[in-house]
Formats: sequence, C-alpha cells, structure tokens
Amino acid sequence: MRRVLYLLPVLVFAGLALFFLKGLTLNPRELPSMLIDRPVPEMNLPPLPGRGADTGLASADLKGRVSLVNIYGSWCIACIQEHPYLQKIKELGVVPIHGIDWRDDPVEGAKWLKKHGDPYARVGSDPAPGRTAIDFGVTGAPETFVVDKNGIIRYKHIGPVDMRVWDKTLLPIIRELNK
Repeated sequence: MRRVLYLLPVLVFAGLALFFLKGLTLNPRELPSMLIDRPVPEMNLPPLPGRGADTGLASADLKGRVSLVNIYGSWCIACIQEHPYLQKIKELGVVPIHGIDWRDDPVEGAKWLKKHGDPYARVGSDPAPGRTAIDFGVTGAPETFVVDKNGIIRYKHIGPVDMRVWDKTLLPIIRELNK
C-alpha cells in the first residue's frame, strides 16, 4: 500500500507531462471550425458609407465563384499588417475578396479603406456585437475564409494573410476548388 502512495505522484506527473507535451505540438493558428464544409451563415449586411448601395455583402453574393471572405476592423492592428497583401492578391485577379467590417463604426471602416486602399469587391458592415462574425465562428480579426462556388466554407485562416500564406495555403486551395 505504501508503495502505491509513493508511486501515485510519479504517475500523476507523468500523465500531466504527456498532456502538456501533446499541447506543445499543436499549432495555435489551426483552431477547428465547425463551419468547414458547411454553407456560409445567412447574412445580408449593409454596405459601408460611400461604397454604393449594391456593395454590401449577402450570403447569395458568395455563390457562383470561389471567393475569400476577410474579417477586419479599423481598430485591428494586425489588419494593417495584412492589408498590403490583400491589395496584391486583388491585383492578381485570381479570386474576389469580400470584407466584413467587424465590430466597427461603419464611418470609421469606410475612412480606413479610403486611407489604406480597398481590396474588396463587396464589404458588409457588422457593427458590435458583430452577430454575423459570431455566426462565422470568428475569434478575432483578421480571419479569412475560403468559400467555394456553392457558398460552402472550405478553409479558415486565423491571423494576417501574407504572401507566404497566399502561396502555400490559400492559392492551392483556390486552384483545387476552381477545377
């Protein structure tokens, strides 16, 4: 009996060590999404001021062509880092990029795009509490979704998109979906 009492802390420590070692091998950018292989959430977001009445974002806009949906906000520091890359991706003309201005004053979102450039084909305003982004399962900005021709979410990228992410991850997925 005494041996078991001495062995118990060692067994507990070994179990905890295995648990933490497994956690160290996980990529924090690869959070599972319940929406992968499911239709985009129903939405009909109004456009930002100054972009035109027909430039908001609705679920129906995400059908017919593979597209990217980028969640951003004028308050988001990482979105500033990502923005030049979105401009480059737009210039490539491979895929339309749609934006959701999340938890933001629509006027501020419009000013931000005017200042930094507008890579988006359509932008919907999703002010606080950001119900549409919550429906997408967004945990923070920026996040980018690859949506297929049928309006089905095929991939979710958490964090800023740069050319490495574009070349190694997003572009191959888009090419495959376009076949």
